[in-house]
Amino acid sequence: MARLISLVEDGHPALPEVMAALAPYGGHAHVIGLTGSPGVGKSTTTAALITAFRDAGRRVAVLAVDPSSPFSGGALLGDRIRMEQHATDPDVFIRSVASRGHLGGLSFATPQALRVLDAAGFDVVLVETVGVGQSEVEVAARADTTVVILAPGMGDGVQAAKAGILEIGDVFVVNKADRDGADETVRELRHMIQLGNREQSVGWRTPVVRTVASRGDGTPELVQALTAHRHWLGESGRLEARRRERARSEIEAIALAELRRRIGGADGLVSDALASSVSRGDTDVYAAAREVLGRVTGEGTRQ
Repeated sequence: MARLISLVEDGHPALPEVMAALAPYGGHAHVIGLTGSPGVGKSTTTAALITAFRDAGRRVAVLAVDPSSPFSGGALLGDRIRMEQHATDPDVFIRSVASRGHLGGLSFATPQALRVLDAAGFDVVLVETVGVGQSEVEVAARADTTVVILAPGMGDGVQAAKAGILEIGDVFVVNKADRDGADETVRELRHMIQLGNREQSVGWRTPVVRTVASRGDGTPELVQALTAHRHWLGESGRLEARRRERARSEIEAIALAELRRRIGGADGLVSDALASSVSRGDTDVYAAAREVLGRVTGEGTRQ
């Protein structure tokens, strides 16, 4: 699995063949995304969930998206350090992947890496995002269930709304609930959720779970909420809809990447000559864009 995920990260030429071989074995794992600002306890919560799922006899994989090293481009491996107590469990697989500058809190390789882990027969796949604040809502498009983790003193309900997390969260967790301000954070979250009318619009009553992940407090309630959401997804038909949209975005991303590779040439999709023409004012940006599209459609620069 580690080697296959490395092929995914490197964009190896054999990747299409590998994905074709794995395709019949996927579609069974419950993919759970965990997101939130830095310092709220995502890694600690992930470790607590691993313990809970393993106690229930479920095989667990973790894809922890770490910030990239500015020198090597690799993952900093901070999340794996926090989960070292599970390293010797043969039914737990933990892999850090580098974001490599990709915005949205995930790595560009995340979708295909998830397919590798799903095909390997894991019951649960946990995806932990980088923790970049207001730009990491992309996890909602990659997971069956999205868990948004907050902590007292890390920002109020208005900040949560600004970050867009009220729209993506299926389950909310107020971690470090033994700290001052936890009750206020829970009240604000519930109030903002009610204002958004999410319960009526999607038919799912969004829970707010209190945890102290470092002690395991609240973890059983969180697992119960995740299990309930998975059942609701299946019964309502939303699971198939979410996975269809996930597949649509994957297909589009791969097709666009291949298109760039085929028509870009040495200068990339936009040549240096065309960029220079725009920067000098000889060509406007719309005409240049039409020229690029003309290469794709074969229509030249006809208007």
